[in-house]
Amino acid sequence: MSDSKAAQRDRLRQAIAARFGSGSTLLTADFDRLAEDLPGIDELVRMLEHSSHRRWTQRPVDAALLKILFAAALSAPSKSDLQQADIIHVTDRLKVQALADLIPDMPWISQAPVVLVFCGNNRRIRQIGEWRGKPFVNDHLDHFMNAAVDAGIVMAQYIRAAEAVGLGVVPISAMRNHSAATSDILGLPDAVFPVAGLCVGYPVESGRIIPRLGLDVTVHTDVFSEEGVQEQIDAYDQRRHAQFPLRRQRYPDRYPDVPFNGWSEDKARHYSVPERAEFGDFIRSKKFSLR
Repeated sequence: MSDSKAAQRDRLRQAIAARFGSGSTLLTADFDRLAEDLPGIDELVRMLEHSSHRRWTQRPVDAALLKILFAAALSAPSKSDLQQADIIHVTDRLKVQALADLIPDMPWISQAPVVLVFCGNNRRIRQIGEWRGKPFVNDHLDHFMNAAVDAGIVMAQYIRAAEAVGLGVVPISAMRNHSAATSDILGLPDAVFPVAGLCVGYPVESGRIIPRLGLDVTVHTDVFSEEGVQEQIDAYDQRRHAQFPLRRQRYPDRYPDVPFNGWSEDKARHYSVPERAEFGDFIRSKKFSLR
């Protein structure tokens, strides 16, 4: 194995260990055998080393590069070739500030060199039906999901492409906390809705690999299984805490401090309070019945 391949193998091993634990079932003799001459190892390393960035340099992102990234993102798979994902590139800094003002605890939105909003678009299909004299009879939950999933896949592919050219990103799902206001700022018509924002730029510093739940929890063989899941999550809490302890206990006005504030404690608190409860009403107002 060449020195460069050995270095990439070691980076891949280190990224897996950081993400899933040094005891991950991935890191066996089979890993070493496979990684000796694995095609695409550079891309796998980049994906496993993914991190979010909230601080960027002043270096502008070339407009031509952005177009290439848009093309790469929109080359993603699309359900039945319906192509129901759109990207809003928000270049008007007043609009950027208006979006940032909706989410004051995320100042990095207004600071990002590039702000994008990924949208589900079921409007085009409805228009095409009208132009071609065909009825549109699929105004139900699945077609909302198709558009939302398409937009999510396009955003994921954009992230992959952006990181490949040295950019750093952070998704902003909190735009759905203010879907109607975001829609108004961006002039989104009926049957077009925001899925998430994305801040993009050249990062100030390298990111951190945030640990994920072990594959024993999230990957299933043949049938869904929850065997040992509580013990696995308890172990994950400890592994993650050792690397990235949560400094702040969520909702201190509702819950007393606990001696150990792990990931599961934080997420239990997170979803004990209603979030985006009005999103369904907003989507119905966009002419999706959701039936």
